[in-house]
Amino acid sequence: MQLDLNLLTALDALLEEGSVTGAAARLHVTAPAMSRSLGRIRKATGDQILVRTGRHMTPTTRALAMRTEVHALVQQAHHLLSAQTELDLATLERVFTVRWHDALVTTCGTALIAEVHRHAPGVQLRLTAEPGDDTPELRRGEVDLASSAGPPSLPDIRHRLIGRDQLVLTVRPGHPLTEQPVTTARYAAADHLTVSRRGRLRDRIDDALTDLGHERRVIASAPTTATALQLAHDTDLVVTLPDAATRSSRHQLGLTTLPLPLELPKVPLHLLWHQRHDNDPAHTWLRNLATQTLQALFTSPETLDQ
Repeated sequence: MQLDLNLLTALDALLEEGSVTGAAARLHVTAPAMSRSLGRIRKATGDQILVRTGRHMTPTTRALAMRTEVHALVQQAHHLLSAQTELDLATLERVFTVRWHDALVTTCGTALIAEVHRHAPGVQLRLTAEPGDDTPELRRGEVDLASSAGPPSLPDIRHRLIGRDQLVLTVRPGHPLTEQPVTTARYAAADHLTVSRRGRLRDRIDDALTDLGHERRVIASAPTTATALQLAHDTDLVVTLPDAATRSSRHQLGLTTLPLPLELPKVPLHLLWHQRHDNDPAHTWLRNLATQTLQALFTSPETLDQ
């Protein structure tokens, strides 16, 4: 049987989008055309691929099993056919998924979108929430760029050190901590707020305080930096956050920043991507642009390619 290899591209889009309409929009074809492609894929594979569950489409077991391999094949074909082609940003049409910490999206998202649109108006960006645990999304091709506080553990994930951020205290104007110099004892005695997507009420600050013979009282945790800063604005809670990544948000809310009375290492910021994109001109352009955008947060950024 002769198989149209264009069906691989259609299958890749269908599995990622999970709908005929979404896949059609991604590949710039009509929904009926994509529906016909799905029919041909079903005939070729002998599998339904996507089945309707209520108002949504759900991938079959076989579709889930082949998703990674299909995406890899499409990426390899794209690289093979575009390796000798000079990058033309004006005509580039591509969707990139960028998974950054919410504080970075808030601080740098606007600048990144504006620069991408200015240079490559046909490029679309998906800014997604950072997950609560380590996932293989970069390996599966579901994410093109990610942020991380540490280098990756997987050998096929590349990383670039963007900079190191100093932790600072953030409180509302007129907070009791602003009345006198902040000592370790006064800091520990305050009511605290942590930032944790998984609701953790303890972090490395508590370990450092314990080593010094102090314990702090954590009243609550917030799932995002934006929520934590708003809570700090509205209450007497103290939140400890990276300085550069939250500076603009703190300024917009009129919050007061105080030095952390503890000796803690600065928080590194890494940009991550999969090695399959090392020689991809469009991805190289995006990650360099993302690097410049993130480095603007730091007065003396440290960079490292690996």
